[in-house]
Amino acid sequence: MAGDAKKLQPIIIKRVKKGGHAVHGGAWKIAYADFVTAMMAFFLLMWLLGSTTDGDKKGISDYFQSPVKVALAGGSGSGSSNSLLSGGGNDLTQSAGQTAKSDGEDKKARKVATERFRQTEAKADSRRLSALSAKIAAAISNNKKLSEFSNQIKMEITPDGLRIQIVDDQKRPMFDSGSASVKPYMRDLLREIGVALMDVENKISLDGHTDRQAYGSPLGYSNWELSADRANATRRELMAAGMPEDKLARIVGMGSSIPFDPDNPTAASNRRISLLVMTKEAQERLLGTGGLPVDAGPDGEPAATDAKSPP
Repeated sequence: MAGDAKKLQPIIIKRVKKGGHAVHGGAWKIAYADFVTAMMAFFLLMWLLGSTTDGDKKGISDYFQSPVKVALAGGSGSGSSNSLLSGGGNDLTQSAGQTAKSDGEDKKARKVATERFRQTEAKADSRRLSALSAKIAAAISNNKKLSEFSNQIKMEITPDGLRIQIVDDQKRPMFDSGSASVKPYMRDLLREIGVALMDVENKISLDGHTDRQAYGSPLGYSNWELSADRANATRRELMAAGMPEDKLARIVGMGSSIPFDPDNPTAASNRRISLLVMTKEAQERLLGTGGLPVDAGPDGEPAATDAKSPP
C-alpha cells in the first residue's frame, strides 16, 4: 500500500529563469526628450534676448499687444519704431541699428559725396596746371633761341584751366600773311610746348583767332576758315613733337569773334593761337553738352566753327 501511495504523489517541476531583467515602459524617454527640447528653447530665447536691440524688443512687444494696429500701420506700433524690426528696417540683411534712408536723404548724401569729389579734383587740377605753367615757362626761358619770344607767350590760370596764348607781333608774325604756313620760330616754340604737354592727363582745347581786318569774301574763304586752318596747323606741330592726338578735345576756328585787345580789333595781338589745358570739370562740361564752348568771350558769344579734321 505504501508503494501505491508513493506512485500516486504528483511531480512538481520548477523552472528558474537565469539572467532576466525587469521590463519597464518607454514613457521616461518621451519625458527626457521633452526636457531637452525645453532646455534648447530656453537657451535660444536667452540668446535672442541678448542679441536683440531695444527697438526690436519694442516692436515685438507692440505687435503682441495690438497686432492688428501694427499691421495696419505698416509695421509701426505705438512706440517710435518704424517697423517690427526697426533696427534693420525693411531690409532684414542689414545689421542692427541701421535704418532705411528716404530717397531725399540718399540724394543729399550723393550730392555731398559728389561735391567733395569735385573739390578734390579741383585741387589736384590746380596743382597740376600750376606745375605745368612753371614747366613751360622754364623750358622757354632756358632755350636761348626761344627766350626772346617769351613776351609773345601769355599764360594764366583760369576757372576752366591753364590758358596758353601765343600772340602775333608785327615784327615776328606766327604765320605768313593770309595763310596757315607756320613760321620756323613758331614751329620750334610749338614743339617745345608739345613736349611739355605729352604727359598731361587733362584734355586740351585749341582755338585759332584772327584780327577784325576784312579778309576774303564772307561767302568764300574768310577769317573763319583762316583761323580754323591755323589751329589745325598748330595741331600738326604739337603732334610732331610727340603729343598724342587724343589729348585734344576740340579744335575751333574763332575768326575775330573774341579779340585779345577789344579796344583795338585790328591789333596784331588779336591774331593768336590759344591752348586751354582744361580742368576735369571744364572737360566734363564741354564733352557732356555736345561741344559747347568753354572759354567764350565776356559777352558769352559762342564759338564759331568746329574745324577738327585730319591733317
